[in-house]
Amino acid sequence: MNKYQIAFIIEQALGHVTHGQNLRALVPQDTAVQAHWALPEFPVSGLAAKIPLYKSNWTVRAGLRSRRLLRQMARQTRLDALFWHTQVTAVLNPDWLRRIPSIISLDATPLQYDELGEFYAHEPGPAWLERQKWRLNRDAFRAARHIVGWTHWTKEGLVRDYEVPPHKISVIPPGVTVADWLRPTPRAAHTGPVKILFVGGDLARKGGLLLLDAFRTLRERHAVELHLVTRDKVAAEPGLFVYNNMQPNSAPLKQLYFGSDIFCLPTFGDCLPMVLSEAGAAGLTAVSTRVAGIPEIVQHGETGLLVPAGDTAALTQALEQLVLDGELRRRMGETAVARITAHFDADKNAARLLALLKQVADGTEIGD
Repeated sequence: MNKYQIAFIIEQALGHVTHGQNLRALVPQDTAVQAHWALPEFPVSGLAAKIPLYKSNWTVRAGLRSRRLLRQMARQTRLDALFWHTQVTAVLNPDWLRRIPSIISLDATPLQYDELGEFYAHEPGPAWLERQKWRLNRDAFRAARHIVGWTHWTKEGLVRDYEVPPHKISVIPPGVTVADWLRPTPRAAHTGPVKILFVGGDLARKGGLLLLDAFRTLRERHAVELHLVTRDKVAAEPGLFVYNNMQPNSAPLKQLYFGSDIFCLPTFGDCLPMVLSEAGAAGLTAVSTRVAGIPEIVQHGETGLLVPAGDTAALTQALEQLVLDGELRRRMGETAVARITAHFDADKNAARLLALLKQVADGTEIGD
């Protein structure tokens, strides 16, 4: 059987590294696909670190490094399709987009990223540069055979801001391997403190400092504990547990999810934090913010509660509601498992992605 020869060009920055790792684990399960991996590295060193534009601009580095890796692949095999994640790797490669049928995948458009930019220490450039950036991205989206957005929020931005027709976009979240995150036993009422779990490397951007303030208020009224998984150091205080060296997908991390009662991520800036999918799969009701694609994971009043970003009073009130109502927590947690299983299962969504890539390689029509 002839295999589809597909190159996966995955941006190696932020959470996209984890997305690439997950795909590298899942794609080989499809025996009809021979995957070739191009992983343009983010760091720059040596002589390259002295080249002004190259050293300071990730889009330039990612584009040129992707081009070099693709040339090496193309000398070895005839590629049937290309998968670009994100568009950062593709915008400086219009010739490759035209030459080989391509899908561009992204979590947020450049303009949407600009809206969240202050929380990522990112600022838009001068107007002339932003206009040119917009044209390059629009042209890349036009040249691609199809687009995959992680959320409907992403899709809306592509249609509204980049002239992409809706039928050219499929919404496929990255998801989590649900079977790995299901709690081995059903949740049950207990008499101990209510445990609140936070998982986020950047404590400030992810709203952890606000959560600490809310927790201090709750601690005066109720028996609660706060468990923080973060890379940042936090001073000791009563009822607070901090984990600085927890590894993603590890058994100890899963045990924290399984042993907690509420998941809280009051983030200021995120496109689609996968920790919310992990929490949902583990049967945890979540408290988060109405930011970007988060309402597509945490459905307010169904699988959790959403509050305005930066509103400590609203955060405290939402957490207190769940602390006091164990039955509500249990009901929302069960609904969360069902939603994550239906829409955010990584195995199912990887299969959907590969089906699209095969259609692109075959030149068949893709429906909305």
